Amino acid sequence: MICNLCPRKCGAVRTEHSGKGFCKMGTLPVVARIAPHFGEEPCISGTRGSGTVFFSGCTMKCVFCQNYEISQKGKGVTLTPKQLADGYKMLEEAGVHNINLVTADHFVEAVAESLSIYRPKLPIVYNCSGYTSPKTLTMLSGLVDVYLPDFKYADDSLAKKLSSAPEYTRTATTAIQEMLFQVGKPVFDGDGMIKKGVIVRHLILPAHTRNSIAVLEHLDRYFKKEILVSLMCQYVPCGEARRDSKLGRKITKREYEKVKCVMLELGFDGFTQDMSSAMEDYIPKWDLGEEHDE
Repeated sequence: MICNLCPRKCGAVRTEHSGKGFCKMGTLPVVARIAPHFGEEPCISGTRGSGTVFFSGCTMKCVFCQNYEISQKGKGVTLTPKQLADGYKMLEEAGVHNINLVTADHFVEAVAESLSIYRPKLPIVYNCSGYTSPKTLTMLSGLVDVYLPDFKYADDSLAKKLSSAPEYTRTATTAIQEMLFQVGKPVFDGDGMIKKGVIVRHLILPAHTRNSIAVLEHLDRYFKKEILVSLMCQYVPCGEARRDSKLGRKITKREYEKVKCVMLELGFDGFTQDMSSAMEDYIPKWDLGEEHDE
């Protein structure tokens, strides 16, 4: 295929097993982990876990990515849409609350096909960077129940510098508008688990509280009454960020409280994290390849 799925529209040639685009991936999904996960928001993880499917490759290149082994190094196993659908069945049988597709934008066609093969009787969560094109989201219309996008930056120059993502703010804003059009305001079941809606995540970066406050103000201006906000303090320096003068540390309690106070003042509904979440122990093990080799 000639690929224009992501906002870059790079027109790269992608075959099933190789690709020359920014994501460096073929069209068949490369998956690093399929397992229940308990580190998501309470209304997603619940008591039985979220059925996560972690895809390799990414349409961004964040210097601080905590999942860099799969997002940038491509660790994982290639699956067909049928095998992906079998993974959903396995997770459903394990009793998870939902199926959580993590960073799947560049495999959206195979994901849509997998859900046509088998649609679990569970909410489908689409967990993405926010740097997502309307074309991709249109292909997911009617297939996704809960959107879980990031909103990383309100500063395009910072987005380009740290994530190689030009025009990030406009792109993420347009993406969330489409997500809301598809699924509407949050809806919960009797146990407090989310069934439909949009939760926007923001990860606070060390020495960048001004960007975080600007993100919250932007979300307040465009989406306040329609979304939930998840404010995250779990940043741990990984990959290239370990050598960066600003990004090479965790955020401080003072930085977190400064941003959290703005979130509360703006009156957002949503979630905040405990500072203890900033640990590498919370990063999943990318073990699908190991299981495949046994």
